[in-house]
Amino acid sequence: MSAVDENEMVDSGKTTVDKQSRIVTNEKKEDNGAGGPIILFFILGLAASLIVGWIVFPKFLYSQKKQPIDYNHLLHVEEVEDSCESCHFYREDGSFSGIPKLAQCIDCHDEVIGEDPEEEKFVDNYIIPEKEVPWLVYSRQPDSVFFSHSAHTERGKMECETCHGPMEKSEFSRIYEENRLTKVSRDIWGKSIGGFKKNTWDRMKMNDCAECHADIARTSDNQPNIPITGFFKNIIEVMFPGTSGPGRKTSAQTRNEACFVCHK
Repeated sequence: MSAVDENEMVDSGKTTVDKQSRIVTNEKKEDNGAGGPIILFFILGLAASLIVGWIVFPKFLYSQKKQPIDYNHLLHVEEVEDSCESCHFYREDGSFSGIPKLAQCIDCHDEVIGEDPEEEKFVDNYIIPEKEVPWLVYSRQPDSVFFSHSAHTERGKMECETCHGPMEKSEFSRIYEENRLTKVSRDIWGKSIGGFKKNTWDRMKMNDCAECHADIARTSDNQPNIPITGFFKNIIEVMFPGTSGPGRKTSAQTRNEACFVCHK
């Protein structure tokens, strides 16, 4: 074979290798080009799902209602003798009075004593015809839940504000939001359907009760309290409810797993 033929074969081999390299390179470029839009589409889809699920959906899930009477807590706390206990008290048998009945209001409101149109509405529509006010209860738990106020405030020394917020400072009744499916107040779930909260009174779900009881149990057992705070704690609570606290990982975080204590 001549030197010319050998050179042609070498050149031909190089050309073939170059073509194959270009083909492989082009295929990689095409693959890389397709991966980007897929990832972007996934991210946009996830963001849209979260927006719809956590922001748009609750707008349709909850209906808004006004209280029959716009109630001024701040005014009443200043006027009554025993502050909150004048209207919200414990009966002799230890049960909690809850929202005041008409009989507790008549002593002060047998007639209109101010210039507030809401008081006039209260006297005309409820006091005179002796009709109970159909208050919308923000904190009413589902029928399956039993809650003892005395066990928490009397024995546990909890402040009412822990669950109900600074109600004594409110000057009007906020809008009542009711779940169209369960018919309970939005306060039970909380403003964020994702489960996040800023204050202890932002929601009253079982996980919030479990968190408090777990902290108490940990303290009584002299176990180190290493709390997971902030965003990551909320993520854990939402995705893995009942995974914090001492002992066995039960949803209620009770030592004896006595569900009937809270559920009748």
